[in-house]
Amino acid sequence: MRPETRVADRVTSRAKARPHAPIEGAREAREAGGPLALVVEGKAGRNSLKGTLSANGLRAMAAHSGAEAIQLAVEHSPDLVLLEFGLPGIDGIQVTRRLREWMSAPIFVFSAGASENDKIVALDAGANDYLTKPVGVGELLARIRVWLRQAASQRSASNAVIELGELRMDFGRHLVFVRGEEVHLTQTEYSFLGLLVRNANRVMTHRQILEVVWDASRVHDMQYLRVYMRQLRQKIERDPSQPRYLLTEPGLGYRFRAA
Repeated sequence: MRPETRVADRVTSRAKARPHAPIEGAREAREAGGPLALVVEGKAGRNSLKGTLSANGLRAMAAHSGAEAIQLAVEHSPDLVLLEFGLPGIDGIQVTRRLREWMSAPIFVFSAGASENDKIVALDAGANDYLTKPVGVGELLARIRVWLRQAASQRSASNAVIELGELRMDFGRHLVFVRGEEVHLTQTEYSFLGLLVRNANRVMTHRQILEVVWDASRVHDMQYLRVYMRQLRQKIERDPSQPRYLLTEPGLGYRFRAA
């Protein structure tokens, strides 16, 4: 069996390449110009990644440095950003923070041999997802599909009501429904769940949750998160011991899985 295609490898022949599920609406995207991806990566991987994205219904443009990435993002407003942290000049963390000052598009961060702390720093800076290279093309495209669907849903749906799987949150009336039944939450539980739902499929770090739901003085009190997550799972999940929606990302934080 041919080894799995890797993002860092050059794509040599589309005819021989293993087929991957195309980005949703790929044909329409090509005809309409396609979602625009900004690729900020080392030279060795940039050509193959651009080709992979183009073959799956996205347009791709490349930046060679952090400063160039910021400039292109300002000029072209990409639909997603794929960013490697090892950049000359302005590093990836700074780029992510600068982009997050005004841009809501998904940001994917790539790094080889990243530590757990590197991932936490990236997510705290505003990245939506973190992938350790080499990454299989199929996995990358699947993650892109999820984030593009999420972004489209956020643009088209009212923020007052969010429905994800068996969960429905009515922010206007401060109500939560699970499988059609109203669920009563405390104010803290409601705030915690609301943060995860509004950022569905994105890992929210322990620090981010504690700062938003509690306050900056509680950023090291992990016991708060464990207690309230256990309570939320009891109220939301069919089987709290095998959660479908409220997922733990070991060493990082929590994520609401919407797809």
